[in-house]
Amino acid sequence: MSSLPHVAPAPGPQPYRPANHVRLVSAASLFDGHDVAINIMRRLLQSTGAEVIHLGHNRSVREIVDCAVQEDAQGIAVTSYQGGHLEYLKYMHDLVEASGRRILIFAGGGGTILPDEIEQLHAYGIARVFSPDDGRELGLQGVINEVMRRCDFPVGESPTPAGLAPLLEGLPGRDPRALARLISLAENHPDHGEDLLAAVRAAAAADRLPPVLGVTGTGGAGKSSLVDELVRRWLLERPAATVAIVSVDPSRRRSGGALLGDRIRMNAIDDPRVYMRSLATRQSNLALSRYVRHAIDICRAAAFDLVIVETSGIGQSDTEIVDHADLSLYVMTAEYGAASQLEKIDMLDYADVIAINKFDHRGSLDALRDVRRQFRRNRNRFDGPDEDLPVFATVASQFNDGGVNRLYAALAARLDALAGHETTATVRAGDEHPHPVIPPERVRYWRRSSSRAGPRTAAWRRSAPWPAACTACTARWPSCAAPPPNPSRCCRRRRPRPTTRRPLASWPGGTRRCARNWRPSRAACSRSGRRWWRATPPTSSATRCAAARSRSPCSRARSAARASRASACPARGTGATSCAGS
Repeated sequence: MSSLPHVAPAPGPQPYRPANHVRLVSAASLFDGHDVAINIMRRLLQSTGAEVIHLGHNRSVREIVDCAVQEDAQGIAVTSYQGGHLEYLKYMHDLVEASGRRILIFAGGGGTILPDEIEQLHAYGIARVFSPDDGRELGLQGVINEVMRRCDFPVGESPTPAGLAPLLEGLPGRDPRALARLISLAENHPDHGEDLLAAVRAAAAADRLPPVLGVTGTGGAGKSSLVDELVRRWLLERPAATVAIVSVDPSRRRSGGALLGDRIRMNAIDDPRVYMRSLATRQSNLALSRYVRHAIDICRAAAFDLVIVETSGIGQSDTEIVDHADLSLYVMTAEYGAASQLEKIDMLDYADVIAINKFDHRGSLDALRDVRRQFRRNRNRFDGPDEDLPVFATVASQFNDGGVNRLYAALAARLDALAGHETTATVRAGDEHPHPVIPPERVRYWRRSSSRAGPRTAAWRRSAPWPAACTACTARWPSCAAPPPNPSRCCRRRRPRPTTRRPLASWPGGTRRCARNWRPSRAACSRSGRRWWRATPPTSSATRCAAARSRSPCSRARSAARASRASACPARGTGATSCAGS
C-alpha cells in the first residue's frame, strides 16, 4: 500500500442561488448532433435552480429565438461543435435585438471556437463564450454560476395600469411578446394577479371565447407526442385556425429548478399560428401550476381558436385538470398493473375521452378490453358496441396512425360543438396496423436469450479440452496446462466447435492434434466434416480424423501450413506444458 497520506479534494464552488426565477433555453446548434455537452450543462442549470426549456440538438437560430421570446426567457445557452459558430451566433444576436427583449446569449464549443473568434463574438454582443481554459479555471459549476449570476434579473416590472396598456393592446393580434410578458407578470407578481386577471378578462371579447382542451395522464404515456399529432391535424385541416398550448412540468423540490422539455416532442408548433408556453409547477405534489388559470385566460383573451393545456405526469387520484378544461383527455398506456388498479384511477370517472397510447406495446389489446369494461362500470353504460365508447387505441409515434385519426375526429367534433359551429372534422383512413421497429414479442429478446445461454456457455468453456502445448497461447501465457484468462481472444480459432468436440472425444489424445491441425474455421469445412462423420462407418478414430482433414474443402496449402506450424513445436504430442519452439 502507498504510504502517502490521503488528501481530500479541494471543495469546488457552491451552486449559485438566484434571487429571481431564472428561465433559460438550452439547445445544440443546427447540423450538430453533439448533445452530450448541452445535456450536462442543462442538468447542472436545473440543479442550480434554473427552469430550463430544453430543445435538444439540431436547432436553427429562428427556432431558438422564437422559443426564447415565447417563453420570456432571460438567457439562451447553446453549444456548437460543427463549425459555423460565427455566423450562427451573430445571426442569433441580431434576431434577439430585433425582438426588443433582453435575452443574454451564452455559448460553448470546446476547442472548435478559437480564442480570436471568442473575442470577436464578445465584441459583437454575445454575453459569454466559454473556452476549455474557462472550464479548467472555473470548473463546470463555476461556469454554471456565471450564467446564473448574469441572468438573475427580474422579467418585467410590477404591473401597473400604464404598463399593462401596451401589453393588452397586443392581445388581439396574438403578439407572442405581449402574451409571454403577461404570463410572466402573473407568475412573478402573484400579489397583483387578481388585478391582472381582471384587466385581461375585460379586454377579452365575451362572445368569442375558445374551448379549452385539457390533456393529462401518467408520466411517460406520450402526452406531448399525442398533442403534437393533434395539433398537426388541426392545422392541416383548418388553414386559418390558431392554437395556444400551455404545458406544465414539475419543479424539483430540492433545488427549485425544472426541466421544461415538452418542446422536444413538439414538431408541429414551428408555425406562426401556434403559441406555446411552458410553466413549472413551482410547488410540489401538484400536476398544475397555480398560475395556469391566468395563462388560460390570457390565451383566451388573445382569441385563439383552441387552447390546449397539458399537465405533468399525474397519479391515480389527480383530477385537477377537470376544473380548468371544457374537454378533458386522459392518456395512459398498458403498463398500469393489474386490472383492479383501474378502479383507483379517478380520471376514468371524469375524462371525456380516453386514449391508450403506445398501443404497439405488449399487452395493449388486453388493456383496451379492461379499460372499456371499467369505463362501462364507472358510467353505468352497458349497452352499445365497444366501438362507440370514447376509448381509443393510439400510436402517436407512427405516421398517419388510424387510431390517432379517429381520436382527432372525436375531439374535433366535441370542440366544434363547444364553440357553437358545425364540425368539419372527418375520419381519415390511416394505418391500422402498428409497425414498430422492434415487435412487442421481440422486445428484450436478445437480453433474455443471452441470459439463458450465458450459464450454458460458461459451463461449456470450463469443460472444453485445451491443448497442452498451444503455440498461439505460449506467446502470451508461458503455460497452457489450464485455460487462459481470456480464451476467446487467444485459442478461439484452435478450439474445436461444439459440433465436432463430441466425435473427437472418442479418440484419446486426438482432440489436441485435431484442434490444432483441422480447425473448422469455415462453415463449409465444418459442414463437410460433420456430414462425412455421420455417413462413415465407425472405424479407427485416428483414421477418421485424418480422412476428415483430407476430405475438407479447405485448400491443401492451408492444411500444410497448419501442420508445419504445429510440427515446429518440439513438445507436440509429448504432453508438455510449455513450448519453447513457439
